[in-house]
Amino acid sequence: STKTTQNWIRWRYVCQKNSIHSMILTQLKRLTQLLLLLALQALILNHMSLWGMGTPMVGVLLLVYLPMDTSRSAAMLWGFSLGLLTDIFSNTPGMGSAAMTLAAMLRPSILDMQAPKDAPEDLLPTYQSMGIWNHIRYIFILFLVHHTCYFMLESFSVSHIRLAFIHLLASMATSLLVALSLETLRSTKR
Repeated sequence: STKTTQNWIRWRYVCQKNSIHSMILTQLKRLTQLLLLLALQALILNHMSLWGMGTPMVGVLLLVYLPMDTSRSAAMLWGFSLGLLTDIFSNTPGMGSAAMTLAAMLRPSILDMQAPKDAPEDLLPTYQSMGIWNHIRYIFILFLVHHTCYFMLESFSVSHIRLAFIHLLASMATSLLVALSLETLRSTKR
């Protein structure tokens, strides 16, 4: 009886220890994704301006990569963090963090609309798990929310709404092209 109790306590300790290690590895993986997306944005994409209007912004992919069971507050914290860091490196005071936070806040609802009805709670949104068109719609809607917020804050005036709309369309086109290319690379790597 005493030996059984000791074994049970050891087993429980090992399970908790493995769970903590798994959680730490997950957060480190997410931090690595954040840093890679930040480096891509700050070092390469910020210097690309296609058609003189569209700068690709792919930070939203961090939110796309989050599993379905990620809490809204955790997603908002990750989104705000990447948005703030992007603001610092892009000299866009608050626009990136506001847009990323809004996209993170709306992410669970958008994902629920696009995920299969019988999807497990820990679904990782990919082409394979959601289907190609649902996944593309999910990415498109998240990017649309982010970019709309970003460019509305940038123009901050109704008189410049036409120019903001042109920037929005050009940026959406380039961002989606880069994002879907990265998603394709990511899915073929698995």
